[in-house]
Amino acid sequence: MAGGPLLDADREAGHALLHPDRLSQLLADLGQVQIAVPVLLAVLIHAAWRGRAAGVARWWLTPLEAAVPMALLPALVVPLKAWTARPGTSVMPPGTGYFPSGHAATAAVAYGAAALVLLIRLRTAAARRTVVALCAALVSGTSFGLVRRGYHWPLDVVASWCLAAVLLSALWLLISGPPRRGRRPRPPRASPAPAAPDR
Repeated sequence: MAGGPLLDADREAGHALLHPDRLSQLLADLGQVQIAVPVLLAVLIHAAWRGRAAGVARWWLTPLEAAVPMALLPALVVPLKAWTARPGTSVMPPGTGYFPSGHAATAAVAYGAAALVLLIRLRTAAARRTVVALCAALVSGTSFGLVRRGYHWPLDVVASWCLAAVLLSALWLLISGPPRRGRRPRPPRASPAPAAPDR
């Protein structure tokens, strides 16, 4: 990743947006594992608890499936960083491994998976729109913060969005497939024992 028109435009955009400040740092921090993953876990635990309380068959399956993309993410991002070996911005220490952005991918997968789990349970369109808007704000805010703070070039973030889109699309196909939300079958009631005949 040494040069080319796309990378030149990427660097120009990165330099134009670069302005490290307190707000950009706070936004970038939303992509930390210590912040994004606990948000996802809280949603998954809540979904599992609600499903079990409602008697949903296999109440544990959707939360488990939603955790898989997050678990797979390091195994995908780390080799890509090593393969592309892209240098960082002017404010970062010399070295490579900035493409794609791990923080942007973490934010997109964690907040995106949490949103998808909530979407299949919410009843009203207004609630669904709120969840989608909140997810978009968290992901875009994190991405903007990473570029403005100088942690990443814009294309590092865009690559993370593409990777997250693949993982989240696969997750959506899994959890929005054939319904598994029916209640657990109740065990048949034992028929009353026949009354003993009078003697």
